[in-house]
Amino acid sequence: MAIELKDVCKIVGVDTHIHDTSLKLEEGRFNILLGTTLSGKTTLLRLMAGLEPPSRGEIWFKERNVTGVAVQKRNVAMVYQQFINYPNFSVYDNIASPLKVLGIASQEIKERVRRVADLLQITPMLARMPSELSGGQQQRTALARALIKESDLILLDEPLANLDYKLREELREELPKLFAQSGATVVYATTEPAEALLLGGYTATLHEGRVTQYGPTAQVYREPRDLLSARVFSDPPINTASITKRGDRFHYNGATSWPVTARLAGLADGPYTIGFRPHHITLEHANTEAISVRGKVVVTEISGSESVIHMHIGSDTWVSLSHGIHPLRRGDEVELFLQTDHCFYFDADERLIP
Repeated sequence: MAIELKDVCKIVGVDTHIHDTSLKLEEGRFNILLGTTLSGKTTLLRLMAGLEPPSRGEIWFKERNVTGVAVQKRNVAMVYQQFINYPNFSVYDNIASPLKVLGIASQEIKERVRRVADLLQITPMLARMPSELSGGQQQRTALARALIKESDLILLDEPLANLDYKLREELREELPKLFAQSGATVVYATTEPAEALLLGGYTATLHEGRVTQYGPTAQVYREPRDLLSARVFSDPPINTASITKRGDRFHYNGATSWPVTARLAGLADGPYTIGFRPHHITLEHANTEAISVRGKVVVTEISGSESVIHMHIGSDTWVSLSHGIHPLRRGDEVELFLQTDHCFYFDADERLIP
């Protein structure tokens, strides 16, 4: 493994920023840290980089214990959400600076700067100073400096957050391909589940300083280990409800029920929790497994060709993501269709029932 955390913990004062964590990241792969703000993503990146020491535990890189090794002695590059550039260097010199430190020949530096500048669409700005750039252009410069270094480990802390939509979408496609060619191990922190899915690779879900799950991104999304991991990997938030199994049917809210599938037929009767993502409860009757539920609209958010509807159903508040523009008003009663074949079922400990 390229990088491994062994029982790593980070405590600052009376606060535990990272609880005991053991994590092996895939070598030469795109690894994503997914979690909300303050979930511990940046702290983990700084521990991996050597910018902060762990309070307990060890960090191994390429089968070597680097826990006490200074960041200057590691072949690591890091890019933050807030761009950091040398204000007295031109864009060209900012990008070229890691290669100059290594003593690379000037002609090779020119070729590598040009190549990465073309990729990030900043070639026309190479002669400018950072103060003459927009925020997005400055971030692209910082990203180019990390790319050109050809580090063994590249740490990216929400690096696309300050870029415009079009460039962000382009880079989401290009970055995994670029790093796959370099052979570097990449760790990419994001708050956006959709971004994690677009980037692919492997994902670790984080919540309040704990890694709740790690594995291939699509698998973590489709098969969350528990309700907490499912919540981290859902935007809009995942919906939940308490249900009861009695015989061959699940019951919800006293009046709604649906048949137990063959896969879950062996479950004991009693209470369970279901979770389902907003695009699996819609205004359209999606399939034969969908059941009808009625709710009262709280608020509707219309974005492009989709409508996000927040509603009260019984004592629960759910969110629906439906195609089309539906200008529903607060208090409107609506019929929605829940695709029960896409529900997650959790036990009393909120662990996924496979």
